Amino acid sequence: MRRAFLVVGRAGVTLALLASGARAQQAPPASLQAALHSELEGELDRVADRLDGVVGYAIKDFSTGEAFYRNADLVFPAASSIKLAVLLELTRQAQEGKLSLDEKHTVRRSETVAGDPILYMLGDGTVTMTLRDLAVFMVVLSDNSATNILIDRVGMENVNAGVARLGLKETRLRRHMIDIEAARRGNENVSTPRELAVLLEKVRNGQVLDSVHSQDYFSILRLPKDSLFSKALPPGVPVEDKPGALDAVRCDAGIIEAEGHPFVVSVMTTFLASNEEGERAIKEIARLAYAHFERLSRSSSYGRVISEK
Repeated sequence: MRRAFLVVGRAGVTLALLASGARAQQAPPASLQAALHSELEGELDRVADRLDGVVGYAIKDFSTGEAFYRNADLVFPAASSIKLAVLLELTRQAQEGKLSLDEKHTVRRSETVAGDPILYMLGDGTVTMTLRDLAVFMVVLSDNSATNILIDRVGMENVNAGVARLGLKETRLRRHMIDIEAARRGNENVSTPRELAVLLEKVRNGQVLDSVHSQDYFSILRLPKDSLFSKALPPGVPVEDKPGALDAVRCDAGIIEAEGHPFVVSVMTTFLASNEEGERAIKEIARLAYAHFERLSRSSSYGRVISEK
């Protein structure tokens, strides 16, 4: 082939080499924003590739629709992030008048889970609290006793029917919290990164609850908690999320209120060689996504930050 090129003369050789070089180069991005998108995609891939385990994520900007996905449709253990679905069913039933968030419940020792941070240590039948209080315990302290009480109140089958109505085919509440025997039988609570993100997006868009009850839902998720996302962000950035943790599993799913570019992010990990590394990866993914959208919020379409200079 090389000899055939030479017979056409020096000009032909030059043209052939230029064409060959052009084919070897990647096509340029269609826009500056596309180039920036590609840069973040590369950074997210590097975080995921470094993790000794499996990670999936779904990230979507509500203002532009820009999205990033990796293993977004794989089914992961949801850990305590499944409590997003429990809280949604509780709020939906309150909207429909089937229960009131102010309804009182007296906590019995028989319905608590050993090792929980608060409820298990209280007296048997000595404490009465509202369903809203139990929801706060479920979200803020990830209290499994409170969660199980709420699951029994709203019905596990109703939680699953509710997410199915949203078109979520893989998200399933299959057991109570800390039911080890059920987990050994394979009855794991599961979801996918995309489906947890879709659940939150649909609630935010008013497709599930009315405005009052949507506000109730997110006001509970916004309460301070041991959030992996919040740890990764500058102080004061509002986050509405529910993290989850099991041995070799770490998750977080929520909405990060970046000014001008609020976005949903769901990160799920499993088969972790190190739980700490899983947490670090989730925090880094959240940090990178926030930095990207925050940069867009203060930049022109050409990337310039408008200032007095």
